[in-house]
Amino acid sequence: MGHGGNNVVPNVHFRKVNGMQAGRKNRVMMRTWLDQAGRKKRRSNNRKAKAAKLFPRPAAGLLRPVVHPPTQRYNMKLRLGKGFTLDELKEAKIPRKFAKTIGIAVDHRRRNRCSESLQANVERLKLYMSKLLLFPKKSGTKSVKKGDTPRSELKDVAQNTLKEIIPVAKASTEIEARAITADEKEKSAYKALKKARTNKHFLGAKMKKEKAAAAKDA
Repeated sequence: MGHGGNNVVPNVHFRKVNGMQAGRKNRVMMRTWLDQAGRKKRRSNNRKAKAAKLFPRPAAGLLRPVVHPPTQRYNMKLRLGKGFTLDELKEAKIPRKFAKTIGIAVDHRRRNRCSESLQANVERLKLYMSKLLLFPKKSGTKSVKKGDTPRSELKDVAQNTLKEIIPVAKASTEIEARAITADEKEKSAYKALKKARTNKHFLGAKMKKEKAAAAKDA
């Protein structure tokens, strides 16, 4: 082992025993996970207790809209948003103040950028309203108000325990195999791209030439 200069002679033993290693490789400092099964049971019990506390309302809480995440990297996906826009509630004919009382989240800041997302969330609201059961606030007959579900339909009602109340539909990315057509065999993707690139490159000169010809004719 050669070294340049008048340095200390190497005297490395490479003795890395338990208790003398760095970071997570040090077995003395390794964290055990012996309570994994216990924590799993605790989380399950907490979910059941929360659902029982919210009964007969959905265990997931408020109904959320389906939105596209920001940025080009994630905007092809779908996820749950904060709340429905005022336009979506108006289209679904649900008053904004009434929506908060029947488990619908409202977000007055969000805006609809396209009609597709607007219609998708309107359909989500309509589906929710078609399955909604409104319990009277009190047990007396006088407490029943207009729009409440009849008591005969409220017997043995099952609670919605789904994570999203109405699941977000995920489009399938699988493509069905098929035979290549004769038209596809004749076409060339390379030639089509090359032609488009050439047209774009000479577009300015072509327009200039047409403009000069039109001026000459005039």
